[in-house]
Amino acid sequence: MGLLTIGAFAKASRLSPKALRLYDELGLLTPARVDPVTGYRLYAPEQLDQARLVAWLRRLGMPLARIQHVRTLEAGPAAREIRAFWAQVEADTAARRDLATFLIHHLSREDPTMCPTAMPLEIRYAALSDTGLVRESNQDAAYAGSRLLAVADGCGSGGAPASAAAIDALKHLETDGVPAGNLLDLLEDAVGQAERAVHGVAGTSSSSEDTGTTLTAMLWTGSQLALVHIGDSRVYLLRDGELFQITHDHTMVQSMVDEGRLSPEEAASHPQRSLLVRALGHGADATPELRLHDAQRGDRYLLCSDGLSTVVPTEEIRRVLFETDEPERAVRELIVLANASGGPDNVSCVVAHVMESGQ
Repeated sequence: MGLLTIGAFAKASRLSPKALRLYDELGLLTPARVDPVTGYRLYAPEQLDQARLVAWLRRLGMPLARIQHVRTLEAGPAAREIRAFWAQVEADTAARRDLATFLIHHLSREDPTMCPTAMPLEIRYAALSDTGLVRESNQDAAYAGSRLLAVADGCGSGGAPASAAAIDALKHLETDGVPAGNLLDLLEDAVGQAERAVHGVAGTSSSSEDTGTTLTAMLWTGSQLALVHIGDSRVYLLRDGELFQITHDHTMVQSMVDEGRLSPEEAASHPQRSLLVRALGHGADATPELRLHDAQRGDRYLLCSDGLSTVVPTEEIRRVLFETDEPERAVRELIVLANASGGPDNVSCVVAHVMESGQ
């Protein structure tokens, strides 16, 4: 078979002539020959597989620059690159879905016709942080108040002041009222204040570039808990005896698990399991995960740094939350469990029980 005209090639590849001309200009899909007199582009039949691949990748929404990279790869590496791209698309979609859910829940609460009558609720809470058995200093910070619950895990030379500064920047939420219809803006402003506070601390550090912190916080609104999450500290919810992790770790290995490159078991022992992809600090991605949770009487929430979650089995965490009626006792028992497992890291816990007001 001879060379195909651009029209025939477009029909066979399901790419428009306009797209083929663009891809030629970008060096993405160069014609086999260009007629020197007419300027017509001519394509070889063996280019069809590459053209069809480009067409399908464009349907996936893959950027042209990334398509250029994929088409240079062998089949196996190309498949892994496409898997990684789609995992990122799904992660981005999940983040937008979470935001949409947040807005729907929040706006529904503002609509009197959609607000169910519920009993008044309040939280009972406790916070505790411990250096552990290996580290020389504690770079964690934990806070629990009548409205604000927070854990931050600092890193780098200024990790301790960074984690403290991030939580201190949120403490005004204890006393400031939440304007009706403005909860999302309030949370975004709070994250911005925490980020600026961490940058302020890092600016005074001798190694500012390695100073940062995670931040996981929940704001009690009276019937809901609004979540802000950046990093690999976690929030667990115990409801009806079942334990749920309601945050997603912002780590490199979790991204690899999401992309299918690692199993959860491999991730648990991976040497880079603590490498963050989101954090508060110099040059870091500080995009927060935002959620809104309708509280129920009997709910028990745990916020913890990875000094607990990486060494204490989930079933043991569930047992302590389920069997322990007092938050103060629960945080003490959880830290004892972390240290009994070697205490390799700082460990911080915040526990909050949701109950009827006045109970």
